[in-house]
Amino acid sequence: MGILIKIVITAIALGVATWLIGGLDVATESFADQALTLLGVAVIFGLVNAIIKPIVKTLGCALYVLTLGLFGLVVNALLMLLTGWLAGELDIPFTVDGFWPAFAGAIVVGVVGWVLDLLIGDRDKRD
Repeated sequence: MGILIKIVITAIALGVATWLIGGLDVATESFADQALTLLGVAVIFGLVNAIIKPIVKTLGCALYVLTLGLFGLVVNALLMLLTGWLAGELDIPFTVDGFWPAFAGAIVVGVVGWVLDLLIGDRDKRD
């Protein structure tokens, strides 16, 4: 159940990011199509973060320390760009139009996801 909650939280956070940030776009007409697209992108984003982010953190450990963690923002932006590219390759109508929209979108997704996780996150983990 926890993984489904995390996917829905990420999908909502991605929806907020596409609404706030120019350059992140879900190119569908109906709300149902947008919701399904965002759920698909949330799965891709979760897989990218689960597989690639630990490798990058391990290899770039010195840069994380040297920049006091600010390198993590760049990594998150690049992972958002990768997610947009993968979505395009899978014919999912989600686009990321460059580094700066990805950078801002990654920050929005991180903050909104964190707040939603605090509010409606997996209650079984808390008990």
